[in-house]
Amino acid sequence: MLGLHVSTMNVAAVDPSNLLIQLEGILESDPFIDEVGFIHPTQFAFLSEDVPSSTSLSPVADGSLLEDDTIKSEPAVCNSSNTCFWHHEHKLGISTLVLAQLYRAAKDAFMDSHRQCRMLSSSQCKKDEKLDEIASVCSTSFLNIAEIEVMRHSKALLLLSSDFGTAWNFRKLIVSKKQLFPMFMDELLLSALVLSYSPKSERAWSHRRWVIKMIAGKSANLPEIVERESELVKKIVENSKMNYRAWNHRCWLVSYMSDSQVSLKVLLELHSSRDWAALHVADNSCFHFRAEELDWDAMLIRLYVGRESLWLHRRFLSLIWMKHLAVDGQSNMFVKDELKLFQSCTIIPDNEYGEYQAQTTFSATYITWLAKQMPESFGVVLKESSQFEALKLLLDQAEKSFLWDSLNASTQQ
Repeated sequence: MLGLHVSTMNVAAVDPSNLLIQLEGILESDPFIDEVGFIHPTQFAFLSEDVPSSTSLSPVADGSLLEDDTIKSEPAVCNSSNTCFWHHEHKLGISTLVLAQLYRAAKDAFMDSHRQCRMLSSSQCKKDEKLDEIASVCSTSFLNIAEIEVMRHSKALLLLSSDFGTAWNFRKLIVSKKQLFPMFMDELLLSALVLSYSPKSERAWSHRRWVIKMIAGKSANLPEIVERESELVKKIVENSKMNYRAWNHRCWLVSYMSDSQVSLKVLLELHSSRDWAALHVADNSCFHFRAEELDWDAMLIRLYVGRESLWLHRRFLSLIWMKHLAVDGQSNMFVKDELKLFQSCTIIPDNEYGEYQAQTTFSATYITWLAKQMPESFGVVLKESSQFEALKLLLDQAEKSFLWDSLNASTQQ
């Protein structure tokens, strides 16, 4: 039953191994926990107040839930000095008072089971070919038990330390050996749970990519999995700002879309991220995800004055345009448009010095960079334009005269 569960004990006297047993028991009783948090003991009483009647849900073979008899979850009387765990409606809270003890217990249990597993695996590989069938079966059985222990303890450990590489790697080893689809799905659930409290964990994001690579070509559900991944990223970036790892993961997903969906999906992704990006213009991470729309970026530059992330994104867009999109006859128009944008950004209204001054500096460094990228076209046009001397003045004012020197050197080559 997945009702309200509040565990209380005398923290000072508790055996850390008992804490681990309790945590692992909660995790096994509810395979659908989707959020974990670390809570100060004084907050447990508030979490347990006014808990409504809840429905007990049991997992069935296809991963859905069956509704059992409705039970009433009575709020527990919590003493803030000895509360350790809170579990309700697939949410798990762990007291900050027991984190150190719990981590040490989880680490010790994992390392012990890890050593045992390696020893059994090594002895099985070196076993005598004349070993009788019964002994062989026993050896395999012991190894299976050891692997189950590794998976159990590593799960608890990773919820307490998301970057414990040995735990992630050994889970990969066991799952790739078994090649069971439900185990791959369990890995996605675990890494999502880790990301619920550590949304920038590179290990967790990398683990998800490993899982998708492993099931690619083997599962008819891959399109649905990719769609859920995209939704997971969207949810995480709403709550975790400047999360480059999440946006990078979403970019990576494009390569695992079916051919018939790629074009439509990319357009939908660009459209869905456009509104998000317009509301989060200071978030560089989102702009790594987008790969076009110079006009849209120029509009945001004029609307949100002095935002460096928009200028950095423009460099990225310009590189993409120069390398992949430019065709004969378009370079002149591109040069004129960029110079026109630069000129509009060098105007500083009265009493608006701060952000507009930043805007002029960003525009000047962008134009200098662009001229160095296109010395034979942009650089030449720039030197012949009325903006050339203005650029020198702006770079001097911003104490970036070294950029002017490098610009002259590149355009004279």
